[in-house]
Amino acid sequence: MSMNARFFLTVFAPFALGYLLSYFYRVVNGVIAGPMQVELALSPGSLGLIGSAYFLFFAASQLPLGVALDRYDTRKVASAILLIAAAGSVVFATAQSAFMLWLGRGLIGLGVSACLMAAFRAYVATLPADKLPMINGLQLTAGGIGAITATAPAEWLLPYIGWRGMFLILAGLTLLIAAFVRWRVPPLIPEQSGPVPLSTQVKTSLQVFADKRFLRIAPTSVLSQATYMALFALWASLWFRDVAGYSSGESADILLWSAIGMTLGYLTLGGAASALNARGISTPRISVTGMVVFLILLVLIILQWSISDSLIWFALGYFGSSGTLMFAALTQQFPRALAGRVTTALNLLTFAAIFLLQWLLGVLIGLWEPNSDGHYPAIAYQVSFGACALAQGLALLWYWKGPMSRE
Repeated sequence: MSMNARFFLTVFAPFALGYLLSYFYRVVNGVIAGPMQVELALSPGSLGLIGSAYFLFFAASQLPLGVALDRYDTRKVASAILLIAAAGSVVFATAQSAFMLWLGRGLIGLGVSACLMAAFRAYVATLPADKLPMINGLQLTAGGIGAITATAPAEWLLPYIGWRGMFLILAGLTLLIAAFVRWRVPPLIPEQSGPVPLSTQVKTSLQVFADKRFLRIAPTSVLSQATYMALFALWASLWFRDVAGYSSGESADILLWSAIGMTLGYLTLGGAASALNARGISTPRISVTGMVVFLILLVLIILQWSISDSLIWFALGYFGSSGTLMFAALTQQFPRALAGRVTTALNLLTFAAIFLLQWLLGVLIGLWEPNSDGHYPAIAYQVSFGACALAQGLALLWYWKGPMSRE
């Protein structure tokens, strides 16, 4: 299938809407945390645990999801799992305890876990390899739009419908998108020469993690994506408050610019990669170049260089998206029959790393004593963010100079 109007209406649009919704769910927790905390008298620890449920459930689903996407009709898998997200949204909207909030958010994470991977699987099955970086970038752009709408626009809407009403509306939208995927997308049944036992598919999934091609690419891609998301979803706003001295409104404006940068990165880097591939420049090379720029920008933030915060966080968002190009790079190096398992393996590591980084950054920052206002010193953030930069630098060295680079 070519990238014509029919493809965009019947394949791209349903999956793009699903991923937009997935990203909205992922990011909106920061907007609703305040009123939710006041209403249910939640401690900061409870808020952190509730927020982490999305990433835990999401990561745990990736291996079985990869097998399912390579074994069954992609549209049926994606639409069925979205029903879990709708149920989770209702549980979250009606919760009266921290546990029910945690469960609801976890079910949401599980339910939207196929939104990106199912799309990538569908694109591999329907498009030539040289079109994948561009269409993957457009798919990720839809997620960026979801992130943008979950910041300032969601905060504007909150006083009118409340956080419970918002999640009831989200449940209805999730059901509509599930129906759109199920009844609009054409059948996408994986090609198989014969019946493949489930045990064999599971074994193959585990073998992906040991593959030399995967081991070379995964560390730098995972750490780049996880570092940006851990900062964007939580720690950047606290950096703005404690280090830069911004108000919550000023912090939200900077994060909005960062989300716009991320969205533009998704939109343009994939297309640039497709164009440069035709000139002999590989997708991994483009992705790694972007990740190097991302690392430099992170170091400049840590050193508090006198650059406009809106500008540098916009750029960080833009180049923070470059690690996602490795999804296309990896699927181009494996047989199409393994595409679902390859992308979900990389996604599993990414979401597990986001969860760990969000937690570990808090542990590092907590090694310093806060002042009387509860604010932590700049050095606490600089050390913790610096640990992320160091890990990303080591991952880039592994890609260039590690034993896998010579294979």
